[in-house]
Amino acid sequence: MPDKCDKIVCSWCVGNRLLYDYHNNEWGIPLHDDKRQFEYLTLEVMQCGLSWLLILKKREAIRAAFADFDYRRVAKYTEQDIYAALDVPDMIKSVSKIRAVVSNAKIFMQIQNEFGSFSKWLWSYTDNKTYVYKSHQHALPASNNLSEDVSGYLRKRGMKYLGPITVYSHLQAAGIINDHEESCHMYKYINENFPVSMTDD
Repeated sequence: MPDKCDKIVCSWCVGNRLLYDYHNNEWGIPLHDDKRQFEYLTLEVMQCGLSWLLILKKREAIRAAFADFDYRRVAKYTEQDIYAALDVPDMIKSVSKIRAVVSNAKIFMQIQNEFGSFSKWLWSYTDNKTYVYKSHQHALPASNNLSEDVSGYLRKRGMKYLGPITVYSHLQAAGIINDHEESCHMYKYINENFPVSMTDD
């Protein structure tokens, strides 16, 4: 990781320590670990309709509710476990989202079994390269062709709360798309230290 002191960062994280630390240590760094992939997906599901800052504030409650994001354990959740997750202090009070995460965990494991790992399947969409869209420096889209393709497959498999907009956010977070601002030190760091492909939608 680069020295993060006194560096130019993306404008969306300025002024808030949680967002700043998340930006510098996680967001957009290419991710190939399945447990972390499940964690990021779960956070995206829980975020639907809410702010990302709220999710970061509640991250440890979400972690406690979902067994430290152990998808194998979450996939086995019973009704009792679902309501226990709902009762975790500071947890987001949405039984439908909790049920979705449990269902998604089962499908996540099915994809793992078929492709060797969830990350391997997901990165196959970009030939294991981080996409850098030239046009995104002018205006970021809410979704794009890539997120629509990934979302379409996941929803066909039965995953919930993972439409093209939510999946686009996941692709950004997991480093499959480098949407750091060009002036941000992380934009250059990712482009110089990981396989990238300059492209357009």
